[in-house]
Amino acid sequence: MPFNTALTRKLGIRVPVVQGGMQWVGYAELASAVSNAGGLGLLTALTQPTPEDLRKEIRRCRTMTKYPFGVNLTLLPAIVPPDYAAYAQVIIDEGVKIVETAGNNPGPVITQLKKAGTIILHKCTTIRHAKSAVKLGVDFLSIDGFECAGHVGEHDITNFILLSRARQELGIPFIASGGFADGQGLAAALALGAEGINMGTRFMSTVEAPIHQKVKEAIVAAQETDTALVLRRWKNTSRLFANKVAKDALKVEQETKTGEFSEVQPYVSGQRGRQVFINGDVDFGVWTAGQVIGLIHDIPTCEVLLTRIEKEALEAMTRTSSLFTDAPSSKL
Repeated sequence: MPFNTALTRKLGIRVPVVQGGMQWVGYAELASAVSNAGGLGLLTALTQPTPEDLRKEIRRCRTMTKYPFGVNLTLLPAIVPPDYAAYAQVIIDEGVKIVETAGNNPGPVITQLKKAGTIILHKCTTIRHAKSAVKLGVDFLSIDGFECAGHVGEHDITNFILLSRARQELGIPFIASGGFADGQGLAAALALGAEGINMGTRFMSTVEAPIHQKVKEAIVAAQETDTALVLRRWKNTSRLFANKVAKDALKVEQETKTGEFSEVQPYVSGQRGRQVFINGDVDFGVWTAGQVIGLIHDIPTCEVLLTRIEKEALEAMTRTSSLFTDAPSSKL
Protein backbone atom coordinates (compact mmCIF):
# COMPACT_ATOMS: atom_id res chain seq x y z
CA MET A 1 0.00 0.00 0.00
CA PRO A 2 1.65 3.26 -1.09
CA PHE A 3 2.02 6.23 1.24
CA ASN A 4 -0.18 9.25 0.62
CA THR A 5 1.34 12.32 2.24
CA ALA A 6 1.77 15.91 1.11
CA LEU A 7 5.39 15.03 0.31
CA THR A 8 4.65 12.00 -1.87
CA ARG A 9 1.86 13.84 -3.71
CA LYS A 10 3.84 17.01 -4.39
CA LEU A 11 7.12 15.32 -5.38
CA GLY A 12 5.66 12.33 -7.21
CA ILE A 13 7.49 9.75 -5.09
CA ARG A 14 6.25 6.49 -3.55
CA VAL A 15 8.02 6.44 -0.18
CA PRO A 16 8.18 9.70 1.86
CA VAL A 17 11.95 9.56 2.30
CA VAL A 18 14.39 12.22 1.06
CA GLN A 19 18.10 11.49 0.77
CA GLY A 20 20.19 14.13 2.53
CA GLY A 21 22.25 16.43 0.35
CA MET A 22 25.68 15.37 1.59
CA GLN A 23 28.96 16.97 0.54
CA TRP A 24 31.21 14.53 -1.40
CA VAL A 25 28.43 11.89 -1.22
CA GLY A 26 25.51 13.29 -3.23
CA TYR A 27 26.58 12.12 -6.68
CA ALA A 28 24.40 10.63 -9.42
CA GLU A 29 25.12 7.05 -8.31
CA LEU A 30 23.39 7.55 -4.96
CA ALA A 31 20.70 10.03 -6.01
CA SER A 32 19.49 7.83 -8.87
CA ALA A 33 19.48 4.71 -6.67
CA VAL A 34 17.32 6.42 -4.05
CA SER A 35 14.90 7.72 -6.68
CA ASN A 36 14.73 4.33 -8.40
CA ALA A 37 13.86 2.78 -5.03
CA GLY A 38 10.89 5.11 -4.53
CA GLY A 39 12.35 7.97 -2.49
CA LEU A 40 13.78 11.32 -3.54
CA GLY A 41 17.47 11.33 -4.40
CA LEU A 42 19.44 14.56 -4.20
CA LEU A 43 22.57 15.69 -5.98
CA THR A 44 24.77 18.00 -3.92
CA ALA A 45 25.43 21.13 -5.97
CA LEU A 46 28.61 22.26 -4.22
CA THR A 47 30.20 18.83 -4.51
CA GLN A 48 30.60 19.90 -8.12
CA PRO A 49 33.46 22.41 -8.55
CA THR A 50 31.59 24.65 -11.02
CA PRO A 51 28.01 25.24 -12.18
CA GLU A 52 28.87 23.59 -15.50
CA ASP A 53 30.04 20.48 -13.66
CA LEU A 54 26.69 20.42 -11.89
CA ARG A 55 24.99 20.58 -15.28
CA LYS A 56 26.92 17.50 -16.39
CA GLU A 57 26.02 15.66 -13.19
CA ILE A 58 22.32 16.45 -13.58
CA ARG A 59 22.41 15.10 -17.13
CA ARG A 60 24.30 12.01 -15.96
CA CYS A 61 21.71 11.38 -13.25
CA ARG A 62 18.95 11.60 -15.86
CA THR A 63 20.54 8.69 -17.72
CA MET A 64 20.36 6.62 -14.51
CA THR A 65 16.76 7.22 -13.40
CA LYS A 66 13.44 8.12 -14.94
CA TYR A 67 12.03 9.18 -11.56
CA PRO A 68 12.09 12.59 -9.85
CA PHE A 69 15.31 13.71 -8.21
CA GLY A 70 16.44 17.04 -6.83
CA VAL A 71 19.49 19.15 -6.02
CA ASN A 72 20.74 20.35 -2.64
CA LEU A 73 22.09 23.91 -2.60
CA THR A 74 23.58 24.90 0.76
CA LEU A 75 24.69 28.47 1.44
CA LEU A 76 27.44 28.66 4.03
CA PRO A 77 29.98 31.34 5.05
CA ALA A 78 33.13 31.28 2.91
CA ILE A 79 36.11 33.52 2.28
CA VAL A 80 35.33 33.25 -1.44
CA PRO A 81 31.63 32.28 -1.71
CA PRO A 82 30.55 30.11 -4.64
CA ASP A 83 28.42 31.72 -7.33
CA TYR A 84 25.16 30.47 -5.86
CA ALA A 85 23.04 32.27 -8.45
CA ALA A 86 24.93 30.51 -11.26
CA TYR A 87 24.39 27.11 -9.63
CA ALA A 88 20.68 27.94 -9.23
CA GLN A 89 20.45 29.00 -12.87
CA VAL A 90 21.90 25.69 -14.02
CA ILE A 91 19.28 23.87 -11.93
CA ILE A 92 16.57 25.95 -13.59
CA ASP A 93 18.00 25.57 -17.08
CA GLU A 94 18.22 21.78 -16.70
CA GLY A 95 14.58 21.54 -15.66
CA VAL A 96 15.15 20.17 -12.14
CA LYS A 97 11.94 20.98 -10.29
CA ILE A 98 12.91 20.07 -6.71
CA VAL A 99 15.62 21.84 -4.68
CA GLU A 100 16.66 21.48 -1.06
CA THR A 101 18.09 24.73 0.28
CA ALA A 102 19.89 25.33 3.55
CA GLY A 103 22.25 27.77 5.22
CA ASN A 104 22.55 31.52 5.59
CA ASN A 105 20.66 34.24 3.73
CA PRO A 106 18.85 31.93 1.29
CA GLY A 107 16.35 34.60 0.23
CA PRO A 108 17.86 35.62 -3.14
CA VAL A 109 18.38 32.02 -4.28
CA ILE A 110 14.92 30.93 -3.12
CA THR A 111 13.36 33.88 -4.97
CA GLN A 112 15.32 32.97 -8.12
CA LEU A 113 14.20 29.34 -7.94
CA LYS A 114 10.57 30.09 -7.06
CA LYS A 115 10.23 32.37 -10.10
CA ALA A 116 11.01 29.29 -12.19
CA GLY A 117 8.32 27.23 -10.43
CA THR A 118 10.76 25.13 -8.39
CA ILE A 119 9.53 23.17 -5.37
CA ILE A 120 11.66 24.25 -2.40
CA LEU A 121 12.45 22.13 0.65
CA HIS A 122 14.29 24.38 3.09
CA LYS A 123 16.28 22.87 5.96
CA CYS A 124 16.51 24.68 9.29
CA THR A 125 17.34 23.91 12.93
CA THR A 126 15.04 26.36 14.73
CA ILE A 127 11.40 27.39 14.51
CA ARG A 128 12.44 31.04 14.22
CA HIS A 129 14.44 30.33 11.06
CA ALA A 130 11.63 28.12 9.77
CA LYS A 131 9.14 30.99 10.09
CA SER A 132 11.48 33.23 8.09
CA ALA A 133 11.63 30.59 5.36
CA VAL A 134 7.83 30.39 5.28
CA LYS A 135 7.75 34.12 4.45
CA LEU A 136 10.07 33.40 1.52
CA GLY A 137 7.48 31.03 0.06
CA VAL A 138 9.15 27.65 0.50
CA ASP A 139 6.93 24.62 -0.11
CA PHE A 140 8.25 22.34 2.64
CA LEU A 141 10.43 22.79 5.67
CA SER A 142 12.99 20.16 6.59
CA ILE A 143 13.21 20.36 10.37
CA ASP A 144 16.72 19.38 11.39
CA GLY A 145 17.05 18.16 14.96
CA PHE A 146 20.14 18.21 17.20
CA GLU A 147 20.73 14.50 16.42
CA CYS A 148 21.66 15.28 12.83
CA ALA A 149 25.04 15.11 11.12
CA GLY A 150 26.89 18.23 10.09
CA HIS A 151 25.57 21.66 11.03
CA VAL A 152 23.31 21.16 14.05
CA GLY A 153 22.78 24.83 14.90
CA GLU A 154 23.51 26.34 18.30
CA HIS A 155 20.31 25.56 20.22
CA ASP A 156 20.57 21.80 20.87
CA ILE A 157 16.87 21.02 20.39
CA THR A 158 16.11 17.36 19.67
CA ASN A 159 13.52 16.30 17.14
CA PHE A 160 10.95 15.11 19.66
CA ILE A 161 10.44 18.73 20.71
CA LEU A 162 11.32 20.44 17.44
CA LEU A 163 8.86 18.46 15.32
CA SER A 164 6.00 19.07 17.73
CA ARG A 165 6.79 22.78 17.75
CA ALA A 166 6.76 22.70 13.95
CA ARG A 167 3.35 21.00 14.01
CA GLN A 168 2.00 23.61 16.40
CA GLU A 169 3.29 26.74 14.69
CA LEU A 170 4.44 26.53 11.09
CA GLY A 171 1.30 26.11 9.04
CA ILE A 172 3.03 24.52 6.02
CA PRO A 173 4.10 20.90 5.45
CA PHE A 174 7.39 19.79 6.95
CA ILE A 175 9.63 16.74 6.96
CA ALA A 176 11.75 15.39 9.80
CA SER A 177 15.54 15.34 9.51
CA GLY A 178 18.14 13.97 11.92
CA GLY A 179 18.06 10.63 13.70
CA PHE A 180 16.13 8.57 11.14
CA ALA A 181 17.22 5.19 9.79
CA ASP A 182 14.21 2.85 9.75
CA GLY A 183 10.48 2.49 9.28
CA GLN A 184 9.73 2.87 12.97
CA GLY A 185 11.33 6.31 12.79
CA LEU A 186 9.27 7.18 9.72
CA ALA A 187 6.07 6.12 11.51
CA ALA A 188 7.04 8.22 14.53
CA ALA A 189 7.75 11.26 12.37
CA LEU A 190 4.36 10.93 10.67
CA ALA A 191 2.70 10.65 14.08
CA LEU A 192 4.37 13.89 15.15
CA GLY A 193 2.96 15.70 12.12
CA ALA A 194 5.73 15.38 9.55
CA GLU A 195 4.99 14.46 5.92
CA GLY A 196 8.12 12.33 5.57
CA ILE A 197 11.75 12.06 6.65
CA ASN A 198 15.20 13.05 5.47
CA MET A 199 18.04 10.53 5.89
CA GLY A 200 21.71 11.27 5.36
CA THR A 201 23.99 9.04 7.41
CA ARG A 202 21.78 5.99 6.78
CA PHE A 203 22.23 6.39 3.01
CA MET A 204 26.01 6.65 3.44
CA SER A 205 25.95 3.04 4.52
CA THR A 206 24.36 1.63 1.36
CA VAL A 207 25.84 -0.28 -1.56
CA GLU A 208 25.40 2.63 -3.96
CA ALA A 209 26.89 5.35 -1.76
CA PRO A 210 30.04 6.50 -3.65
CA ILE A 211 32.34 6.33 -0.63
CA HIS A 212 34.96 3.79 0.49
CA GLN A 213 33.73 0.49 1.91
CA LYS A 214 35.78 1.01 5.08
CA VAL A 215 33.81 4.17 5.86
CA LYS A 216 30.56 2.26 5.50
CA GLU A 217 31.89 -0.46 7.78
CA ALA A 218 32.96 2.14 10.35
CA ILE A 219 29.39 3.47 10.42
CA VAL A 220 28.00 -0.03 10.95
CA ALA A 221 30.48 -0.70 13.77
CA ALA A 222 29.84 2.62 15.53
CA GLN A 223 27.55 3.41 18.45
CA GLU A 224 25.34 6.45 18.92
CA THR A 225 27.99 7.91 21.25
CA ASP A 226 30.65 7.96 18.53
CA THR A 227 30.13 11.52 17.31
CA ALA A 228 31.66 14.81 18.45
CA LEU A 229 30.44 18.42 18.36
CA VAL A 230 33.22 20.60 16.99
CA LEU A 231 33.52 24.35 16.25
CA ARG A 232 30.96 25.42 18.86
CA ARG A 233 33.39 28.08 20.06
CA TRP A 234 32.96 29.83 16.70
CA LYS A 235 29.17 29.29 16.52
CA ASN A 236 29.55 26.95 13.58
CA THR A 237 28.86 23.70 15.43
CA SER A 238 29.23 20.52 13.38
CA ARG A 239 28.50 16.96 14.42
CA LEU A 240 31.36 14.80 13.17
CA PHE A 241 32.36 11.17 13.40
CA ALA A 242 34.48 11.00 16.56
CA ASN A 243 37.71 9.87 14.94
CA LYS A 244 41.21 10.87 16.04
CA VAL A 245 41.37 14.11 14.08
CA ALA A 246 37.93 15.26 15.32
CA LYS A 247 39.01 14.62 18.90
CA ASP A 248 42.27 16.47 18.29
CA ALA A 249 40.32 19.41 16.85
CA LEU A 250 38.05 19.45 19.87
CA LYS A 251 41.05 19.46 22.21
CA VAL A 252 42.54 22.47 20.41
CA GLU A 253 39.17 24.22 20.50
CA GLN A 254 38.83 23.71 24.25
CA GLU A 255 42.40 24.60 25.15
CA THR A 256 43.26 27.46 22.78
CA LYS A 257 44.30 30.65 24.57
CA THR A 258 43.87 32.94 21.57
CA GLY A 259 40.49 31.71 20.32
CA GLU A 260 41.77 32.08 16.78
CA PHE A 261 40.05 29.80 14.26
CA SER A 262 43.39 29.40 12.47
CA GLU A 263 44.53 27.09 15.28
CA VAL A 264 41.86 24.51 14.52
CA GLN A 265 41.52 25.08 10.77
CA PRO A 266 44.09 22.43 9.69
CA TYR A 267 42.14 19.77 11.60
CA VAL A 268 38.77 20.52 9.99
CA SER A 269 39.88 20.78 6.36
CA GLY A 270 37.08 19.78 4.03
CA GLN A 271 39.56 18.47 1.48
CA ARG A 272 41.03 16.06 4.04
CA GLY A 273 37.51 14.90 4.83
CA ARG A 274 36.90 14.28 1.14
CA GLN A 275 39.97 12.07 0.99
CA VAL A 276 38.51 9.85 3.74
CA PHE A 277 35.74 8.83 1.36
CA ILE A 278 38.29 8.04 -1.34
CA ASN A 279 41.12 6.32 0.55
CA GLY A 280 39.07 4.66 3.32
CA ASP A 281 41.31 5.92 6.15
CA VAL A 282 38.59 6.97 8.59
CA ASP A 283 41.12 8.97 10.68
CA PHE A 284 42.61 10.94 7.78
CA GLY A 285 40.24 13.90 8.14
CA VAL A 286 36.94 14.98 9.67
CA TRP A 287 33.67 13.72 8.22
CA THR A 288 30.08 14.19 9.30
CA ALA A 289 27.90 11.51 10.87
CA GLY A 290 24.73 11.69 12.95
CA GLN A 291 23.88 9.97 16.20
CA VAL A 292 21.79 7.63 14.06
CA ILE A 293 24.98 5.62 13.45
CA GLY A 294 23.93 3.62 16.50
CA LEU A 295 20.88 2.35 14.58
CA ILE A 296 22.74 1.27 11.43
CA HIS A 297 23.75 -2.39 11.33
CA ASP A 298 24.13 -3.30 7.65
CA ILE A 299 25.00 -2.07 4.16
CA PRO A 300 21.97 -2.81 1.94
CA THR A 301 21.11 -1.52 -1.51
CA CYS A 302 18.87 1.53 -1.54
CA GLU A 303 16.06 -0.62 -2.91
CA VAL A 304 16.34 -3.13 -0.08
CA LEU A 305 16.58 -0.31 2.49
CA LEU A 306 13.52 1.60 1.30
CA THR A 307 11.45 -1.57 0.85
CA ARG A 308 12.32 -2.49 4.43
CA ILE A 309 11.49 1.00 5.73
CA GLU A 310 8.14 0.90 3.95
CA LYS A 311 7.33 -2.49 5.51
CA GLU A 312 8.52 -1.48 9.00
CA ALA A 313 6.54 1.76 8.94
CA LEU A 314 3.33 -0.02 7.94
CA GLU A 315 3.84 -2.61 10.67
CA ALA A 316 4.51 0.11 13.25
CA MET A 317 1.43 2.12 12.28
CA THR A 318 -0.73 -1.02 12.27
CA ARG A 319 0.55 -1.99 15.71
CA THR A 320 -0.08 1.51 17.07
CA SER A 321 -3.64 1.63 15.74
CA SER A 322 -4.33 -1.80 17.25
CA LEU A 323 -3.62 -0.40 20.71
CA PHE A 324 -6.85 1.60 20.59
CA THR A 325 -10.29 0.04 20.76
CA ASP A 326 -13.70 1.58 21.19
CA ALA A 327 -14.92 -1.48 23.09
CA PRO A 328 -15.76 -0.79 26.75
CA SER A 329 -12.74 -1.46 28.96
CA SER A 330 -13.13 -4.11 31.61
CA LYS A 331 -13.22 -2.88 35.18
CA LEU A 332 -10.57 -4.07 37.57
